[in-house]
Amino acid sequence: MTPLGREIAAMIVEDGPMSVERFMTLAAMHPEHGYYRSRLPIGAHGDFVTAPEIHQMFGELIGLWAAEVWHAMGEPNLVRLVELGPGRGTLMADFLRAARVAPVFRAALDVHLVEMSEPLAEEQRRTLAAAELPIIWHETVESLPQGPTIVIANEFFDALPVRHYMRVEAGWCERLVGIDGAGEFCFGLAPAPKAEFIAPVAPETALPLGTIVELGLVAQRMMGRLAGHIAAEGGALLVIDYGHARTRPGATLQAVRGHRQADPLRDPGEADLTAHVDFAALARAAAAAGASTYGPVTQGTFLARLGLFQRAAILKRTADAAQCAAIDLALARLALPGPASGPDASMAELFKVLAVTSPDLGAPPGFMGAATQ
Repeated sequence: MTPLGREIAAMIVEDGPMSVERFMTLAAMHPEHGYYRSRLPIGAHGDFVTAPEIHQMFGELIGLWAAEVWHAMGEPNLVRLVELGPGRGTLMADFLRAARVAPVFRAALDVHLVEMSEPLAEEQRRTLAAAELPIIWHETVESLPQGPTIVIANEFFDALPVRHYMRVEAGWCERLVGIDGAGEFCFGLAPAPKAEFIAPVAPETALPLGTIVELGLVAQRMMGRLAGHIAAEGGALLVIDYGHARTRPGATLQAVRGHRQADPLRDPGEADLTAHVDFAALARAAAAAGASTYGPVTQGTFLARLGLFQRAAILKRTADAAQCAAIDLALARLALPGPASGPDASMAELFKVLAVTSPDLGAPPGFMGAATQ
């Protein structure tokens, strides 16, 4: 058992089984042994790869998207540009390079990165050393400044912890993490149902016994805070992540280690624990905070609407054979339907994109004609 595993086991022995949410939080952000506190998880030598690492086109298009949003905002002289969970800084580096084509927009940017992982923050500083813009780092969104804001959240919400509830004859019991007879972590249930729990799936009574409902309450609270800021101050939030467009039952908690699926309860702190994002729940939280929402649309649709294929064609004009092949592979992974698993899995349909805006902004690029939630 890992050092963190031994510490969690001691907590369970002392206080009893803990929520899935608590287990995920400790596994990710324990001050000493948490997954994000102690390693660089992204890239070929890490545990997973994100869209910005696949090709520069992704970050470039997000940069141009933000420039169009800024224009729709009335081109304020100062706009807060915030990225949540910036990874290795690749998206922001490509974003700021693309923004050079709109110098007035670039000059208006006040850049803020929200990152709780010191190893990743150090990597971001190295990646963005030549950005020629001052950048401020924050550990939480609470310290972000007021003012018109554009927020980018690429593969951020999936890493926030979730709670599980299971339907039993007496009602809904919370799913907990305990220790089995062999001393290993296992799932169990709270001894009594949670009386006030209402499953966000209708009709609730049609769900069979044993159904698990997954709730991202931390994500919903985070969305409420961000959406409230945007509704009051002006701007937009772009969420890009894997998940489902409609709230539905089922547990999606998963672990990835060395680019392979792993047991989420085994070796806490050594694997990336995530859950599929419930985009409908995020949209409801944003609307409750006074913001407008658009989508979600699939990542493939969104990037195509932003001009991904046209950008690829331009790059290929001056590329050699190897570079053309890399561009084609990037197109396949980012925006074309394909296998959902494996080393070259497609993000096109599994990943969704949701826009949250101030009520006066209107549909941002990539969402023209998309339903407003």
